[in-house]
Amino acid sequence: MFERFTRDARDTVAQAQEHARRLGHRYIGCEHLLLAAAVGTEPASAALREHGVTPQAVEAQIVRLVGVGGAGDLFSALDREALASIGIDLDVLRARIEAAFGPDAFTRAGPATCRDRRRAVRNNRLSLLRHPRRSGRDPQASTSGRTTGHIPFTRRAKKALEHSLLEAKARHDNYIGVEHLTLALVAMDDGAVPPILSALGAPQATLRAAILDRYRQAS
Repeated sequence: MFERFTRDARDTVAQAQEHARRLGHRYIGCEHLLLAAAVGTEPASAALREHGVTPQAVEAQIVRLVGVGGAGDLFSALDREALASIGIDLDVLRARIEAAFGPDAFTRAGPATCRDRRRAVRNNRLSLLRHPRRSGRDPQASTSGRTTGHIPFTRRAKKALEHSLLEAKARHDNYIGVEHLTLALVAMDDGAVPPILSALGAPQATLRAAILDRYRQAS
């Protein structure tokens, strides 16, 4: 399927991976694809921004929903999907925790946790300096929270990529462009995209119509 992706569409997927790395997430979800689409220069990207789905706004909502770094890894999208399969809705759980303990309590680490984490990082750094071969890494390598190595797509992200092919077929296009990927993303009925768009006051039907209108004008 990826052989049908245009260069811009491939760049969007690559940027989604970079956004996931930068945010310290160990997965590529639909939220990262949406963020990459909002950053782009394609007409679909402009349509998103015109309706308030800007890169800054999308990223702020990702941080609100998932967190960054260690907070983001607490319950990644992969975990969400696994828990949803056994009937546990993390959004409902988050709402109950925040109602009881205040905003962001779900992802906010307590002082003791922060101290423990800092102590563990400090001890790990000392260990690497003393025994650099133990980890197989360069002791001078960055110790930032940036995720390295392979990052998998979530099931929903794979679904969005597959649906971009359906969007292309529906428009009788023999390629998959940013417009098809963006249309597939705004059509998602579960996962992180719907609450992000809702929080930004951007109805999915309105975004879809705006994206299609952009490409009708260009044709």
